[in-house]
Amino acid sequence: MTRSTATPTISVIIPVYNGGEAFRRCLSSLAKASPQPSEVIVVADGDTDGSGQLAQDFGAKVIRVPTSGGPAKARNLGAKAASGDILFFVDADVEIHNNTIGQVATTFHQEPELAALIGSYDDQPGAANFLSQYKNLFHHYTHQTGSEDASTFWGACGAIRRDIFLAIGGFDESYRLPCVEDIELGNRLKRQGYQIGLRKTIQVKHLKCWRTYSLLRADIFYRAIPWTAIILRDREMVNDLNLNLSNRISVVLVYTLLAALIAVWWVSAAWVGIAGLSLALLAINASVYQFFYQKRGFLFALQTVPWHWLYYFYSGLAFAIGLVRHHWQTYQPTIPTWKTVPGNLLAIEQQIFASISRELVGASILVSLVIGNSF
Repeated sequence: MTRSTATPTISVIIPVYNGGEAFRRCLSSLAKASPQPSEVIVVADGDTDGSGQLAQDFGAKVIRVPTSGGPAKARNLGAKAASGDILFFVDADVEIHNNTIGQVATTFHQEPELAALIGSYDDQPGAANFLSQYKNLFHHYTHQTGSEDASTFWGACGAIRRDIFLAIGGFDESYRLPCVEDIELGNRLKRQGYQIGLRKTIQVKHLKCWRTYSLLRADIFYRAIPWTAIILRDREMVNDLNLNLSNRISVVLVYTLLAALIAVWWVSAAWVGIAGLSLALLAINASVYQFFYQKRGFLFALQTVPWHWLYYFYSGLAFAIGLVRHHWQTYQPTIPTWKTVPGNLLAIEQQIFASISRELVGASILVSLVIGNSF
């Protein structure tokens, strides 16, 4: 397809459900952007806190949905109403930088072969508590060290040519929760031969405040398990971002370390293995901890270690759960898939996980507190 030589127009699309103060900051940042997008489309997805009216007050085009259907459906509704050459999807809890719109337009103008691009969170997260700083900085690190030939799409800061988005059918609306609909879209784009670019200088600020339960729930039930389902469905695991080889090795090391910790009750020599495995984990992830040290200092970097190892633990656990689900559904086709699982069943799974993981989470918090109080 021949592309116009003119700078493409940008339609910003934001799904929102009770966005609160973070959404106000999101809209304020868009109002300050230079250049301005050609339009801002907000899909008020069953909100009850006046987010739709707030968007209208900021001059956005508002599409109101009486009952929440999830971000995938909301983004599709916004895309169908958009007139811009480029659809720029932004989450309701991020602030764009003043030059973000210009960067997106320039990138597509200079790279006509590019079908889509994703950006990165910046290194100044909006929430000040430790978990929010850790989680959002880790996300920043992951994207800043990822391949520029991206293997996925990202709905928090992702742009795609409108004609291509519509041609491949948009987001899969059977994902009713904020889930992996963006990853699934990226997989379809790659399978059909389209190019996705990770442009690391295009950054947004994440305002979300992470707490222990919200972080674990999102990482396991909204990302890891359904992402595993996509990997097993497509029979492909790329060596990039969260799936790179060092991460996979780290998962194995963490579980081997856990086995050694259990074995020490019977075999005292297991302490040698524990020390070796711990050193191996520190070594293979040295660049991550160096990054944390450079950004927030020694104490902060030290406090991230137990949480980072916990991340590898529950990532492995989630993959195992996803693997069991995949094989169970293969032989029991009437069992609901992850995408269509009823809310009450999802709640049961969350309760089961919470009861299993409570002690591990408590231990990680205790270690972090001990470290923090030692300096």
